Amino acid sequence: MKSLRHLLPVVAVAGLAACASTSDDSKIAYKSAEAPKRTLEVPPDLTAPELTNSYAMPAGGVSAKLMAQQQADQAGQQAAIRAGTAQVATAASDTVRLERAGGQRWLSVSGKSAEQLWPLVREFWQDNGFVLKRDEPQLGIMETDWAENRAKIPQDGVRKLLATVGLDGLYATPERDKFRTRFERSPNGNVEIYISHRGMVESFTEGKNDTKWQPRADDPELEAEFLGRLMLALGVDETKAKQAKEDAAQPVPVAQRRARIENGAVVVDDAFDRAWRRTGLALDRSGLVVVDRNRASGTYFVRPAKSETEKVDEGGFWSSLAFWRDKEGKTAAEQPGYRIVVQQVSDKESRVTVQGDKGEALDGKLVNAILPKLEQQLR
Repeated sequence: MKSLRHLLPVVAVAGLAACASTSDDSKIAYKSAEAPKRTLEVPPDLTAPELTNSYAMPAGGVSAKLMAQQQADQAGQQAAIRAGTAQVATAASDTVRLERAGGQRWLSVSGKSAEQLWPLVREFWQDNGFVLKRDEPQLGIMETDWAENRAKIPQDGVRKLLATVGLDGLYATPERDKFRTRFERSPNGNVEIYISHRGMVESFTEGKNDTKWQPRADDPELEAEFLGRLMLALGVDETKAKQAKEDAAQPVPVAQRRARIENGAVVVDDAFDRAWRRTGLALDRSGLVVVDRNRASGTYFVRPAKSETEKVDEGGFWSSLAFWRDKEGKTAAEQPGYRIVVQQVSDKESRVTVQGDKGEALDGKLVNAILPKLEQQLR
């Protein structure tokens, strides 16, 4: 596919542009092709602020003593409001925590049910410039459409000039991102929220006369950034959210990695509850779609994402295996799919195995190709 990556020669005013620079306001500014228009609304649990005459001159004369008293009263009221706001922020900080196990990070939220959090998270993604292409509360999965981070486009004079006449769209980046959000209920009643990233990059073909989209590595820093932003959206104090995000961005020492391959399975150093939730996030990162799940049997029913099945010639992991195609060339949507099974071995270990759609054993070569991908994501 071809796309416009640079300005057309018709823009001869390039010489008038200042040196290119990246906006300091934000490193993230996503925009989906179908981004909905949102209007500012008062949340349902709040009332619209009333107009006040705080700065109106009182009728008639006023003494300096009275004015000083009024100013003191206003200062006291503002201090009380700030104190109340601080108490609310502290309460939110106590109920929303950023947790980590190996290379995986997630939010643990107490005091709110998944049903209460779902619309808040949906609104969060929309407010950040995304369109939701998957919104399935019954599965606890929410996924955005592919979007472009326009903050990566240089803010030079030409772009600013074009933006004033509605031609800012002539600029584009060669990267697209999408995010999947997973809700899980923990044994203690908290709701755990996981965010996984997937990326694509546009590159030239060998002949340099065309371009194609190829998968690129997931970005843990982007995941941590949006986890931090979601903390803010849920009411956490900005300082605490920033610190939590910085802690989450620290690399994982090899000694702390908690997954390994043994005897045709990935062994995870966690009991079933945690291993089950970590496996769900690993599947999201691996380019698989969870079409159903049965926690009682520890089974995820999966298939390759449509975007993967359509890119057999573009080097994606699952397309390189092409195990979803039979001799007639059927795609993933026509194939039965696969099972990822989590089984507890002890109170500190669980095993993750790959099976066929009906629970049958798969070819050893195929299993040996899939397990390293899962093990990498489960570290």
